[in-house]
Amino acid sequence: MLFFKANTTALARLACGAALLVLCACGNGDEAEIPVQVDGAAAASVNGEKIYVSDVELEAVARGLIPAGQELDHKSQEYKTVLDQLVDQKLMAQEAIRRGIDQDSAAKRRLHMARERILGNLLVEDLVAREVTDARIDRMYAEQVSLQQSNDEVAIAHILFASEEEARAVYDEIQDGASFESMARAHSKDSATRMENGSLGYVSPNDQMDPFPVMIADTPEGGISKPFLSADGWHILKVKDRRTRAPKTRDEMRPEIVTFLTLNQISKILRELRTQAVIQEGGPGTASPPATPLSLARRHRLARLLCPARHHPRRCLPVRL
Repeated sequence: MLFFKANTTALARLACGAALLVLCACGNGDEAEIPVQVDGAAAASVNGEKIYVSDVELEAVARGLIPAGQELDHKSQEYKTVLDQLVDQKLMAQEAIRRGIDQDSAAKRRLHMARERILGNLLVEDLVAREVTDARIDRMYAEQVSLQQSNDEVAIAHILFASEEEARAVYDEIQDGASFESMARAHSKDSATRMENGSLGYVSPNDQMDPFPVMIADTPEGGISKPFLSADGWHILKVKDRRTRAPKTRDEMRPEIVTFLTLNQISKILRELRTQAVIQEGGPGTASPPATPLSLARRHRLARLLCPARHHPRRCLPVRL
């Protein structure tokens, strides 16, 4: 769940004056973040028309069988089931065309709407690829950590280094089994804490210099951080204890952040498009309504774009804005 200060720019920009909106995004946030790529590997051929492996994987992602970007084992029962259903779908489509059903005016209208829906999904994927970057995710994660950690006290220790090379060398030694405490006594440049095994005692994360708050949040209790740079030099951090519930790690919060940033971009481009477009409701001569903030119902419909094929409430994560 994401939290925002009452007057933040992000809240004002997305909520457009509303105090609180609850959006749903797919349980696996990576579905929108990593679109399945089309390749040339054929899974089957139906009357000369190919079904590609990527088609099977895309359908498996839409059904929640695998996360986007993950290959589906071609020997698995899930793969066979999805492929068989795509074969049946292809056969039905071919028969509809043979009977000329696709030439019916109502059918053409529905096919046109389906094409528009798919193009909208592709636009969402493009927006995510271009705008939902790791840098933006990192910035929002840092903001969320700040809001969630205001009352935390965490017992930490650190080892201070003059160079990245030395920090990475010691980090590798710790990963190979050396104790953090012995490495702190042997290598830390912080004379005030070196003989105390690098201990800084209990601290409030938000009182520490950047990027300590983020590194503290992203390091589990008893865990060791990767080397990172601050104004004082290079550090390795150990989180020894927490007096309050730990905030979510970056990976745990990432799906919610991706959802928030994606809906933000969709809202932005739709506001721009509706402002520029000539929209007539009820036939020619009806004035176009003024561009207004997206309603809650429309935001829920937009959230469905993050699940191109299906939207099921039991597979949704609440994102509180």
